[in-house]
Amino acid sequence: MPLPGTAHERVLLTQTSEVVRLRDDWVVLVPVTERGDAIGILEVSFEREPDTATMAQLAVAAHLWAYALIAARRHTDLFEWAQRDVPFSVSAEIQRRLLPAAYTAEAGPLTVAGWLEPSHDVGGDTFDYSLDRDYLYLSITDAMGHDTAAALLASLTVGTLRNRRRASATPTEQADAANEAVGTNTAAVQFVTGLLIRVRLADGTAEVVNAGHPAPFLVRRGAIVPVDLTIQIPLGLATGPYSADTLTFAPGDRLLLVTDGFLETLAERLDIEEFLTASLDRHPRQIVHELASEVREITGGQLRDDATSLCFDWYGPGGKRNATGGASRARTTETAAL
Repeated sequence: MPLPGTAHERVLLTQTSEVVRLRDDWVVLVPVTERGDAIGILEVSFEREPDTATMAQLAVAAHLWAYALIAARRHTDLFEWAQRDVPFSVSAEIQRRLLPAAYTAEAGPLTVAGWLEPSHDVGGDTFDYSLDRDYLYLSITDAMGHDTAAALLASLTVGTLRNRRRASATPTEQADAANEAVGTNTAAVQFVTGLLIRVRLADGTAEVVNAGHPAPFLVRRGAIVPVDLTIQIPLGLATGPYSADTLTFAPGDRLLLVTDGFLETLAERLDIEEFLTASLDRHPRQIVHELASEVREITGGQLRDDATSLCFDWYGPGGKRNATGGASRARTTETAAL
């Protein structure tokens, strides 16, 4: 169904319920969302306008429904079928399995959202994140090549990074392990670029490893701030250990990571820095979706390379969240003042 300009689009974007009056009844649209991951919309018809108590019940029901859908999709392919409008190649199937189960996550101090717009023959892009008691882990990678070879190279890289991350490894330790895995198990000319980040939730201090990847974009107090990172050798080609730069996030900061598919495609049509400073009020989920829409429009849906983005908002340790009825976007005082 077409979304632009509709009530359904407004509900998805604002994450607030809406009541629509039709000729013979009333239709309530409620966001079905779990920790910022917008799964869909619950649509319910009534013979008369629903009261406040009914709206509150629907909000709770939609939130519970989100968890039911998450549990159900582990046991069936029905949800995958519903989300596909074109057949997937084998390489695309591999690539999709490398992505996190939810593309958006919200917690007290942060929001993170990612999106991968696959090329026609599929490159080797991935993004990933993990949130534990003490840290948020972020990564974005771009394996050289296209088709199945790139997907397999990406699979080896992501598998290694997750294996070390799940052992509480630092970004440098993850990079060293991935470098060894790619260098040992692939052809000499194969490599992967990547940005690996670990953010300490207590204070927003981050360790960052840049393995030959495009620099991220940082928005602070409404303006782009240069991020000075040491650009190191891509994974699979380095001969020595990796080192990490330190970056400290302030409440209200927004960080955008992209792969070169975005930079090459959007260079002549969209200024990413200008886009970021003009979209401060938008949720990270909207940021990555709008960037993907720009790429699809420019290329007519026939990308020559994957275009992947990962957007991270930092609210600070005092940030608040209330996910009932949709994705709450409450921010800290410093953020709200931007």
